[in-house]
Amino acid sequence: MPSKRSLELRRQVGQLLIMGFDGTVMSQRLRVMLSKFQPGGIILFKRNVEDAGQTHALLREAQQASFTPMFLCVDMEGGTVDRLRDVVAPAPSVAEVAAAGSKKLFRKHGRLIGEEVRALGFNTDFAPVLDLQLEPSQNVLTTRTVSPKPKQTIVYAHEFLRGLRDSDVLGCGKHFPGLGEASLDTHAELPSVPKPWKRLWKEDLLPYRKLRHDLPFVMVAHAAYPQVTGDSAPASLSKKWMSGILRRKIGYRGLIITDDLDMGGVLATAPIDDAAVETLRCGADMFLICQKEESVRRAFEAVLKRAESDKKFAELIAEKSKRVRDAKKKSKALKHMAPPPKQKTVERLTRKIWQFSEEVRAYTIPSDEVDE
Repeated sequence: MPSKRSLELRRQVGQLLIMGFDGTVMSQRLRVMLSKFQPGGIILFKRNVEDAGQTHALLREAQQASFTPMFLCVDMEGGTVDRLRDVVAPAPSVAEVAAAGSKKLFRKHGRLIGEEVRALGFNTDFAPVLDLQLEPSQNVLTTRTVSPKPKQTIVYAHEFLRGLRDSDVLGCGKHFPGLGEASLDTHAELPSVPKPWKRLWKEDLLPYRKLRHDLPFVMVAHAAYPQVTGDSAPASLSKKWMSGILRRKIGYRGLIITDDLDMGGVLATAPIDDAAVETLRCGADMFLICQKEESVRRAFEAVLKRAESDKKFAELIAEKSKRVRDAKKKSKALKHMAPPPKQKTVERLTRKIWQFSEEVRAYTIPSDEVDE
């Protein structure tokens, strides 16, 4: 039988993991996984979502399998990144709403998306995107970005985050330190961004500097910035970026989470076992593994094994686990789960999103006239 210390260490490691999985119901396999790993959170994708009631039931049963409240996560930006478009209604993209130039609509975008995800049982939305709308990344990020101008990105993101808070949903700024100059898709490859430090600080990093008190999470990208670090390591495996720049220089005090460690951008650099250990050592508080259940197991066991054999690393894990648990205790979003959604709730949300889409289309103010 495992010792009390061994069980506590396993739970500490689990708190640093947000995992994806296959299926739309609470299978015995999934129940065993959740019981074994006790993850800090789960994330659902379109593959997990059939309808509103099923999604809520899956999240509720997943939470019941955990000893502590979980971050129940989804990527909901609107436009191309909308996991619930076939369940409720397609929400307008970031670019469409940003082009309206209205702070009121920016906040309403966040509030409506927040209402939608909250009604289905989620408490965390990995949005907004803070990447700048620059030419190199246009084919990759398409309509997910606000503007090439950092200040306009800040205005939209500030209001969007207020909207999420109105709905008791946590937000997340991504993808630190910025993918605006990245021409490759980090899902498949590791981009190298040759931008010098002074321009990154003035442009791409400005949203993180100005919004550092508004962001419950910051998600770190799998992209290399050789002019800053002097090597080809992605920011998600960089102590300089996470501990040095984000924590110390910018002064961010929320939770640092990696983008999915199952993505090609990081796997090009390190196997998932090593990546999970290294990202925590370098400054991440949590890591995402979204695709393969085997990857979840490998990463969890790698972090646990290192903590069992390395006292200093074990102390680091305990410190990060406490930070995650403290954030959960302070968060209003995790205090309760919305009741199962009724059909009339889904219909009401559908009407509100369609009406909002019409409202967005009715605006013709050029984006460079946004009140900063």
